[in-house]
Amino acid sequence: MFALITFVGFTALVALISWLKTRGDNVSTKEGYFLAGRGLSGVVICGSLMMTNLSAEQLVGRNGQGYAAGMTAMGWEAICPIALTLMALFFLPRYLKLGVTTIPEFLETRYDRKTRVLVSFIFLVAYIVTMLPLVLYSGSVVMEQIFGVSELLGTDRFVGITLMCVALGVIGGIYAIFGGLKAVAVSDSLNGVIFIAGAALLVPILAFVALGDGSLLEGVRAFAFHTPKGHLNSISPVDALPPYIPWPMMLIGCTINHVSYYCTNQSIMQRVLGAKSLAEAQKGSLLSGILLVFCPLFLVVPGIIAFVMSGGGLPSFDQAYPWLLLQILPKPLVGFFAAVMFGAILSSFNSVLNSSMTMFTLDVLPVFSGKKRDDLQLIRLAKRFGIILCLLSIAIAPFLMYLPAGISTFLNQMWGYYGVPVLAVAVMGMLNRRVPNIAPKVTIAVHIVCYGLMMRLLPNVHFLYFETASFVIDIVLLALFAKFYPRPAAYELRTDQSAIDMTPWKYRYPVIAVTFAVMAGMYALFSPIGLAR
Repeated sequence: MFALITFVGFTALVALISWLKTRGDNVSTKEGYFLAGRGLSGVVICGSLMMTNLSAEQLVGRNGQGYAAGMTAMGWEAICPIALTLMALFFLPRYLKLGVTTIPEFLETRYDRKTRVLVSFIFLVAYIVTMLPLVLYSGSVVMEQIFGVSELLGTDRFVGITLMCVALGVIGGIYAIFGGLKAVAVSDSLNGVIFIAGAALLVPILAFVALGDGSLLEGVRAFAFHTPKGHLNSISPVDALPPYIPWPMMLIGCTINHVSYYCTNQSIMQRVLGAKSLAEAQKGSLLSGILLVFCPLFLVVPGIIAFVMSGGGLPSFDQAYPWLLLQILPKPLVGFFAAVMFGAILSSFNSVLNSSMTMFTLDVLPVFSGKKRDDLQLIRLAKRFGIILCLLSIAIAPFLMYLPAGISTFLNQMWGYYGVPVLAVAVMGMLNRRVPNIAPKVTIAVHIVCYGLMMRLLPNVHFLYFETASFVIDIVLLALFAKFYPRPAAYELRTDQSAIDMTPWKYRYPVIAVTFAVMAGMYALFSPIGLAR
C-alpha cells in the first residue's frame, strides 16, 4: 500500500506542475500546439531529448543486452554524441532556416509533396507497429512485476501486461493529445529529474551494494575484478552477432543508425524544431550528447550485475532488469521507482504520439483532403487521430511478449528499414542540389527490398552491416540519379530567417571537445587496455 501511495504521489506531482507550467499557453494554433510556440529553451530540449530516448524499452532492453553481451551494448548510447554533434552543426541550421514543423515538410521543400507524404506514411506505420507498442509493452513488463498485477488479480502474465498497457496508453495519450508539445516537453523535464535520481543514480548504487554484500566499495571492486572479462569488454569480434556489436560497426554502423534516429526522426527532431533560437537548439542537443556518454552506467552496468548475481540463469535476458529491481529495491522505494519508470514510459510514448499526430495533420491530411481548415479544426483532427493511435498501440503492445528477439535488438533492426533511407535522402538533398524528385521514391523502395533480402538471406551476419551496405547503396543510387537524370534547375535553399534567431551557441565547440574526450575515456576503460585485461 505504501508503494502505491508513493507512486501516486510522485506521478500526481508531475501532472500538477506540468499543468501549472502550461495552463496559460496558447495551444489553439499550429505552432502553439505542435511546436510549443517555438519557445523551448536548451535545458528543456535537453531534458526532453533524454527522456524521449531513455524510456522503459531502453532500461529493459539495453540492460538485457548488457546481461547477455556485456559492455559492447554501450555503443547504442556512448556513440550517440557523434550524431548529436552532426545535428547541432549540420542539420539544425538548415532545418531552422526553413522554419519547418516536420522533417517530411523539409523533404517537400527539397523534393516534392509526394516525397513528403511517402516519408510521413512510412514513419507513421513504423511508429504504430514498432515504437508506440514497444514503449507500452516494455514499460508494462516492469510495472506488472513491480506491483505484482498478475498475482494480485489471479490472472496469467499476458492479462497483467495487457491491463498495464491500457493504463499507460490512456494516461500517456492524455498528455500528448490534450496538452500539446509544451506539456510533453515540460513533463519530460520533470520526469527527467526523477529519472536521474531513480534509474540513473539509485539503481546502480543499490546494485553495487547488493553485489558487495552491503558495501558499495566492495561492490565496485567485485564488478571491476570478478566480473567475467568478456562482459567488461566493449570491443567485439568482426563476426559478432546481436546483441553484440562488431568493432567495425561501433563507429560506422552505429553512427549511421544514430544519425538517422536523431537527425531525421520526427519524434526526436520535433523537440529541437520547437527551440526559441539556434543557440538554444544547439545547447539542448549538445548537452544531451555529453549526458548520453554516461548512460551505459545505468543502461548496461545493472544488466551485467544481474548476470553476476543470477549466475546467468534467467530464462530471458529482457527479464534481467525487472529481476534486479526486485532483488535490490527496499520496499519503501518501490513506489518511488515505479513513478520513475512511469515517467520514463510516458515521456517516450507521448513524444512519439505527439509527433505522429503532427505528421498526420500537417503532412498527410492535406494531400488526401483539399478542404481548407483553420488551426482549431486541424488540432481537433489531430486529437482524434491521436486517440485512434492510442487504441491501436494498446491493442498491439501485449502481443510483443512473444517476440523471438530482445526488445532493443528488434527495434534497431526495424529502424534499418525506414530510418536509414530517409537519412540518405535528406543528406543527399542537402549536399547535391541536382538530385531529382523521382530519386527519393526509387531509393526508398530499393533500400527496403535490399535490406530485407540481406536480413533474410544472411541470418548469420550482424544487421548493422546490412544498414551500412544499404546506406551506401542509397547514396550511390541518389548520386547516379543526380548525374544521369539531374534536376532541371539546381535546388536553392529557401530561408525563413524571421522564424527564430540563427546565432549559433558560443560554447558549442568546447562542449563537443569535452564530450568526445569523455567518450574516448569510456571506451578505453571498458576495453582490453582497461578493465577487460
